[in-house]
Amino acid sequence: MRTTITLGLTCALLTTPAFANQAPPYHDPLAGLVIDDQAGHYQFERSSLDALNVYDPFEGFNRRMYRFNAQFDHYVYLPTVRAYEVVTPRFVRSGVRNVFANLGDVPNLANSLAQGKIEKSMRTTARLLFNTILGGLGLFDVASKMGLPQEPEDFGQTLGRYGVPPGPYLVLPLLGPSNLRDSTGLVVDWSVEDAINYLDSHSVMNNEQWLYGLYAIDLRYNNDFRYGALDSPFEYDQIRYLYLKLRELQIGQ
Repeated sequence: MRTTITLGLTCALLTTPAFANQAPPYHDPLAGLVIDDQAGHYQFERSSLDALNVYDPFEGFNRRMYRFNAQFDHYVYLPTVRAYEVVTPRFVRSGVRNVFANLGDVPNLANSLAQGKIEKSMRTTARLLFNTILGGLGLFDVASKMGLPQEPEDFGQTLGRYGVPPGPYLVLPLLGPSNLRDSTGLVVDWSVEDAINYLDSHSVMNNEQWLYGLYAIDLRYNNDFRYGALDSPFEYDQIRYLYLKLRELQIGQ
């Protein structure tokens, strides 16, 4: 259901003239790069080029999607988040975040078990019990105050832990940086949440579909990333590299 809503919204936006006409022709920023062979420069520039040279066979599409996401973020997503901040008190926003985070511990637990991380699975189970029972169905994050912070795990990490390669880099509509392995894992995690239907959340959200919108707003509200913050013409390349390195670190934990 969440995948359908996201893709439907994306398709509708992509077909509007305002967004369709803003994507410039694709130009490879590395095409004209000349490496200085002089001592002291060569190794640094070569290593910088190697860092940007990752497996990205869909780079033309990805760059256009990256630009679309940036435009959507600037003109739609962030204004909506700012309005959300204005009309809702801080304790309401905190409660919303806690409820969705509590539901998110279901796939966290499933993936911890799938990876054989017994101690982490026990901590996540304790989080679910404490926040659900003592925290008013997750409205309050009492577990973090008890020394049990959330420990995210996803199916992309599970696949990576068992040796599945990341595959080609992908920029997903609205969701941002990913790769073939992690995109597949994202669908599996959503399916696990829906199948388990913890606290009857799947049924409630299907009956009250505005909650999907609240979920999307909450995700952006709690994400500090801002397009253009790096102030670099190579932002796409830098984000791509940082994302892949972050995933390597998360899988290795």
